[in-house]
Amino acid sequence: MPDNDDDSRDVGYAKPPAHTRFRKGVSGNPRGRPKGARNLATVLERTLKERVVINENGIRKTVTKAEAAIKQLVNKAASGDLLAMRLLTALAGSAEVGTTAAPNKSDLSDADQKVMARFLERLEKPEKGDDNGNDD
Repeated sequence: MPDNDDDSRDVGYAKPPAHTRFRKGVSGNPRGRPKGARNLATVLERTLKERVVINENGIRKTVTKAEAAIKQLVNKAASGDLLAMRLLTALAGSAEVGTTAAPNKSDLSDADQKVMARFLERLEKPEKGDDNGNDD
């Protein structure tokens, strides 16, 4: 066995020769995600924003697919479909959570503002006592 420096390096399974490991300008994942590929959320958003023509009470209207789907869900729930009622209730609940906002300070009276300030102070500074929050 010759005493060459190149021969002393490990070469074998999962250990390619050092001079071929990483070439400049060559991607390690040449068949990876193509540029411009969209993820599921983007495709869903675009699809729901597409416009369709519906016939409502004999009148043709152009609405988004999302709006048409919600109209169908509401109609099924109104006709007594229990699954549609559950889905509609969950959808309405999640929509309400997103739209409710905390009251502004200007909406509160002076007395309410003082109460809120004292409450926040108590939350920030725990009172003396044991670790369980009991003062006894």
